[in-house]
Amino acid sequence: QVQLAESGGGLVQAGGSLRLACAASGLSFSSFAAGWFRQTAGKEREFVAGVSISGSRGSGSAYYADSLKDRFTISRDNAKNTVYLQMNSLKPEDTAIYYCVADSGVTAQAMSVMGPDYEYDYWGQGTQVTVSS
Repeated sequence: QVQLAESGGGLVQAGGSLRLACAASGLSFSSFAAGWFRQTAGKEREFVAGVSISGSRGSGSAYYADSLKDRFTISRDNAKNTVYLQMNSLKPEDTAIYYCVADSGVTAQAMSVMGPDYEYDYWGQGTQVTVSS
């Protein structure tokens, strides 16, 4: 059974940092692009960041929502079947549920274009991030 388990969410003050992790099980993680989406109450789920399948040179290429690329960094560790999202200089508007996603047929850039309505292979259950002002 495939599972994506997010962790690392919590309450942080504005200006602080958090690192989210998404541990995958039951799949050959290195063969999947992975990414993060987020959703706040009353709003549509939005793309945050994605990382493509690793190439021969190591970690796959990353792609970010334009408004977040200066503060967020996505990375993957295929040996640990885990994708990370490092979030710095957090703002109250970053408060959301953050969801991990994995798909074997897309790139990180494609995730940013197709958004959350595409039928990705797998979604995690989400982890809450709350940034206080």
